[in-house]
Amino acid sequence: MPPNAGRMTRPVGVMPCMLICMHSTSVRIDGETHEELKRLADELGTTVGRTVSLAVRVLRQDRIGRQLGHPLREDESAWLDADLG
Repeated sequence: MPPNAGRMTRPVGVMPCMLICMHSTSVRIDGETHEELKRLADELGTTVGRTVSLAVRVLRQDRIGRQLGHPLREDESAWLDADLG
């Protein structure tokens, strides 16, 4: 049996991904905020990066919720009340 029998191979020039292949960047935050992110990540059982992603999603949802709480404009009400038939 050849020495590589049963082993998975990858195409030449393709680097393996360790966990998740994703583009990353750095964001500067103060030490206290970083420590809080680490605590939250630990409580949630996830990574600091995933915790930041979750926080951004919650902020976006909160903003949408506030926008939905505003009264409808006249044109929005007219559109919703339009006769479809």
